[in-house]
Amino acid sequence: MTRDAQSAATLAAVKRMEDGLAAGENDMYAYFTKDFLWRGNQGCGTKQGVEAFRRNWQLPLRAAFSDRDYKTEQFLADGEWAACFGHIEATHSGTFMGIAATGKRVKIPYMDFWRVPDGRIADNPVSVDFASVMAQLGVDVFGGHGWENYDNGAATPATPD
Repeated sequence: MTRDAQSAATLAAVKRMEDGLAAGENDMYAYFTKDFLWRGNQGCGTKQGVEAFRRNWQLPLRAAFSDRDYKTEQFLADGEWAACFGHIEATHSGTFMGIAATGKRVKIPYMDFWRVPDGRIADNPVSVDFASVMAQLGVDVFGGHGWENYDNGAATPATPD
């Protein structure tokens, strides 16, 4: 298989999986290998296998956020790797990070990377911006010390001596 063909197959496999998630599918075995690894950033955890992904990511996300609309802005693929960035628009309808349901509509920014060696996803490093979601729900995880304050002029950044 040529690299271009492999890239196209990888991207097609990832888009099938994303369509399945968006449709609310419960059986993700069609998309992931048996020993699939989901590697999230701090606050998201690491899931070894499809059952752990479902129990410790898919179901808690669905419990906390309903009416989800996946808005992937860009996909990229190179050989057996694909990536994307975008956000989920959702209603905060259940407890999230200890915050009771607010009914607010939020954006959940994400970046995903996938390794798809043989038509199914084997590795999925992920970055989901939970700090942004919490800020939308009224909780500043940085306690007023986020570096956005440098950008908006509210604070002066330190410089090395």
